[in-house]
Amino acid sequence: MEHSHNHQPKKSLRLAIGLTAIIFGAEVIGGFLSGSLSLLSDAAHMLQDVIALFLSLGAILIAERLPTPTRTFGYHRVEIGAAVINGMLLIVVSGLIIWQAVDRFAHPRPVDSSLMLGVAIIGLAANLVAARILHGSHDLNVRSAFLHVLGDTLSSVAVIVAALWIAFTGQTIVDPLLGLAIAGVILFSSFFILRDAFSILLQFAPRGIDVDDLIREISSVEGVDGVHNVHLWSLCSNINVLDAHIHSCITDVHRLEEIKKEIKQRLKKFRIGHSTLEFECEECEDCRLVRELHD
Repeated sequence: MEHSHNHQPKKSLRLAIGLTAIIFGAEVIGGFLSGSLSLLSDAAHMLQDVIALFLSLGAILIAERLPTPTRTFGYHRVEIGAAVINGMLLIVVSGLIIWQAVDRFAHPRPVDSSLMLGVAIIGLAANLVAARILHGSHDLNVRSAFLHVLGDTLSSVAVIVAALWIAFTGQTIVDPLLGLAIAGVILFSSFFILRDAFSILLQFAPRGIDVDDLIREISSVEGVDGVHNVHLWSLCSNINVLDAHIHSCITDVHRLEEIKKEIKQRLKKFRIGHSTLEFECEECEDCRLVRELHD
């Protein structure tokens, strides 16, 4: 049953990767042959999403690999390294597109609008198929991939409109203009990719989780007198980890185990799947030193 559950997201992502990679190749070739910068820019957008889809698939595959005695956290951080490389690469690609667009404003070039239109229509059709494959999944990785493909679909529509505009008016300036717009979208998304990746590498608290709310939630569990020495970070994009000291003077071992289970259950609402909870009745040495430093 578990195998079947995991197989469907992987199958959907592989199909989407295949379709998006084909579109990427077609747009690169079509962009060079037609002279369309917007097609080449959209190809760069496709490359960004091929990498994003690979990261989503990789997150699922890596999660299936068990940690080893020498790699106790497994291979989850590989995803973050790939995301950093992805972000850096796409900033360079965006810079090249912007440089080409500026050059074309000064030296306009002819564009084969018929070829540009044909490739863009093929891209739109493939994106719609990929979106249909990914739509409706409850898997977070697949849902993220669906949003990427949705962005590609809108981008393909924009290229089709530009091709039609050139065909009817002969005004090729719309091509570098659209190229600039797509490059801006790539730069914008690359910034967020790098921001999130470095936040994870620096072990910041995950975005969307209020640490004060988390502490209040744990403190509200009956039998908990306080929470301190809290460390909250992300192992990768979908695994949050918590380390905390729980102040409780209950001495019944079975009651403490019930409290621990209740806390871990409540942590699920904060998307925390891994937690280490240390119970103590007296103030720990680390906390005393921190308090003295603040005083």
